[in-house]
Amino acid sequence: MAYSRKLADGQQCRVSTYDIVERTATVVHTSTAVLFEAPNWTRDGQLVLNGDGLLWTMAADGSAPPRAVPFTGLPDLNNDHVLAPDSASIYLSADDGHIYRGRLSGGPARRITGDDRMHFLHGVSPDGSTLAYVGIVNQQWDSGTLWTIGSDGGKSTPLTTGDGPDDGPEYAPDGGWIYFNTERFSGHAQIARVRPNGGGMEQLTYDERVNWFPHLSPAGDHAVYLSYPPGTEGHPADLRVELRLVVDGDWKAAQTLVELPGGQGTINVNSWSPDGRHFAYVDYPA
Repeated sequence: MAYSRKLADGQQCRVSTYDIVERTATVVHTSTAVLFEAPNWTRDGQLVLNGDGLLWTMAADGSAPPRAVPFTGLPDLNNDHVLAPDSASIYLSADDGHIYRGRLSGGPARRITGDDRMHFLHGVSPDGSTLAYVGIVNQQWDSGTLWTIGSDGGKSTPLTTGDGPDDGPEYAPDGGWIYFNTERFSGHAQIARVRPNGGGMEQLTYDERVNWFPHLSPAGDHAVYLSYPPGTEGHPADLRVELRLVVDGDWKAAQTLVELPGGQGTINVNSWSPDGRHFAYVDYPA
């Protein structure tokens, strides 16, 4: 979660896709004007990103440049946005602390959340009925906990309480787990998972690096996450970070795929392609 950012003088923003079979990365778009963040990947081969408080779409192969989605009546958006299962609608976190639902074609968007706390979206259940988000009260950014809410709104249900902070809750493709990162085990962010009813919490990574934003592939057989150097606090921008791959649920044998200048905005939300062969990410070389 972050408010709209801008590129520094001399800094670039590069949108890339990574092929986990060939183990190769391809830059599909470079910008020196807009700082793009947090790709999603649609069923029809589009990347969805945020930048300058707007939502953008572009061809995943880079054959067409980013285009701003023409929403009406929305506050500035941040980098927490997740596709609905139909891949035609999207849930959006805005800088006013609320979650909205809109069509990728644009137009009006409907607010889902109430005024109980700030809401930063990260997950949509496979059946589309429930959203998972980070809840922040009184701008206490270091005490975020996880919540769920019906995709049409209503009362929120706590998923985690106390300790933390927790972030990045995302449903497994079968809906059986919610994956997230938390400091509650070791005092620095590690990957964990919990049942959708809040039970059965398990720690998955056990290292000195600071690990954020686990994203499972559509088949659930791979996961990718963002890994910061030891001692990093929070999930800042513009550090030397790694993207790590987990195969067949073996989290203790994660493989480093890419080292890059990034962090915040690189891979905040799920960016796997529908076939599970590629994922998208953003880096920010200066």
